[in-house]
Amino acid sequence: MTGAAHDETGHDHGAEVTAGNETRMRIVFGTTAGYAMVQAVGGWLSGSLALIADSGHMVSDAAALLLALIAYRVARRAATAEVSYGYHRVRVLAALANGASLLILVAWITFEAIKRFRDPVEVLAGPMLVVALVGLSVNIAGVLILRAGNRGDTNLRGALLHVLGDMLGSVGAIAAAIGIMLTGWTVLDPILSVLVAVLVVRSAWSLVAESVFVLLQATPSHIDTKVVLDDIVGLPGVAEAAHFHAWTLTDNRSVATLHVTPAPGADPLALPRVVAARLTEKHGISHATVEVNPPGAIPPEA
Repeated sequence: MTGAAHDETGHDHGAEVTAGNETRMRIVFGTTAGYAMVQAVGGWLSGSLALIADSGHMVSDAAALLLALIAYRVARRAATAEVSYGYHRVRVLAALANGASLLILVAWITFEAIKRFRDPVEVLAGPMLVVALVGLSVNIAGVLILRAGNRGDTNLRGALLHVLGDMLGSVGAIAAAIGIMLTGWTVLDPILSVLVAVLVVRSAWSLVAESVFVLLQATPSHIDTKVVLDDIVGLPGVAEAAHFHAWTLTDNRSVATLHVTPAPGADPLALPRVVAARLTEKHGISHATVEVNPPGAIPPEA
């Protein structure tokens, strides 16, 4: 037998969006956008540039959450002949955009901190503390809501990182306000801003790197190509296995292609289903296309 035999049974490339995650995102978006306005007003009334800057951070995060919500809506669209795997990767693109925006935000915070080292700004620490405490409460609620969702969803993870960044910002603002109240040292504000930026940058970079690897169709980190090939060759009826390629469709959904040759006496038509089942059960691959070639007919690696 020459050519491809595919095991397609039980695989669905349609939308795989968790309604609960979208609802959580919508709630957090509303509270984040609302508090951003409160914080901007509080910063203006108290003369605190730190609060005004953090309100800009909140506006950025609200925009990121809105982008994530739009991504959920697009990802819900059914697969078509032109987009056969569906629109799942829109969520990966949204996660990449969120991570990149966090890195840009970190650069901006660092730039502003350097300016404030050179030219300290007077801050009304009392009103700053009150607004920061309210912000911390809002952010804690947002983190708890998002953590209750499916954290295998990179889109939701990106939103969670933004809210965690906000929470760290609120903690920094509280510490700065208390320190300024006790010592009068306004330089505490930019120092704590830089510390928060350092904490955020690691998570943001991890999210960007993971999203880029998915878009590059890199082999998922939990899959060892040699181990998979050795395992498949050990199956009854399989003489050879080669050209194994695996990549992540979105989040935790892995896809793979593989060439095999049947052992003497084996039914070549039965191999695709057997091999695909093994890839799913032992190696976590949700969809596999298995091509069966006659003995000695597997093409060389490109």
